[in-house]
Amino acid sequence: MSETARAEHDDHPDHRALAGGTTRAGIFGLSDGLVTNVSLIIGFASSGVGSDIVRLAGIASAVAGAASMAAGEWVSVKAQNDLIQREMALELRELKHNAQAETSELAGMYRSHGMSATQATAAATEVMRDPERAVMVHAREEFGLDPANLPNPVSVAVVSLLSFLVGALLPVIPWIASSGDGSGDRARIASIVIGVVTAALAGGTIAKQSERPIVIGAARQVAILILAVGVTYVIGRLVGINLS
Repeated sequence: MSETARAEHDDHPDHRALAGGTTRAGIFGLSDGLVTNVSLIIGFASSGVGSDIVRLAGIASAVAGAASMAAGEWVSVKAQNDLIQREMALELRELKHNAQAETSELAGMYRSHGMSATQATAAATEVMRDPERAVMVHAREEFGLDPANLPNPVSVAVVSLLSFLVGALLPVIPWIASSGDGSGDRARIASIVIGVVTAALAGGTIAKQSERPIVIGAARQVAILILAVGVTYVIGRLVGINLS
């Protein structure tokens, strides 16, 4: 990337942080881990199994889910970046071998944004003088991509792993702390409370950052959690009854 293009891109660090992929991975990982493990724990507990089994299932699910999510994020982001780099290489080749047609194409894009024909042609000609800048502009205009801000697969995977672990282990804490409670009733209630509070905080935070109503954002996350817990509770009861 040219120094000019890098400087232009660095003018908006806040946008860069959002587009890097880690914010999405962190939010998704926390929410997924929380919903997954609260649902699993309540499903196991409602089937009538012992607290030790619920505890083991919760920890195993947290570790396995975090590893799976991190691996999936790394593979998907890496594949996406590879495809983007391939498209960029093809576009750069077109710019070098068919500059006139690409200049006309870019001028047409500028005209569609409201520029006059003279302004569009002048702007496109100016951009095409620097192939590196030109290929970035073409990528943004044609594909809606920002080549200067591709997410880092390793960073996204690490954030996803850690956030999933946090979300998944929170509802397991009551089962670890109350190992002497044979029935697990208190731990079950505590897991649900932790899940609801965390879901509300996560939903509210997301809504606040996106300037949406905080109450609606929190309620949406809580509703998703309660629906998932309700389904696994019913399944746990049915399976537990059939097995007994």
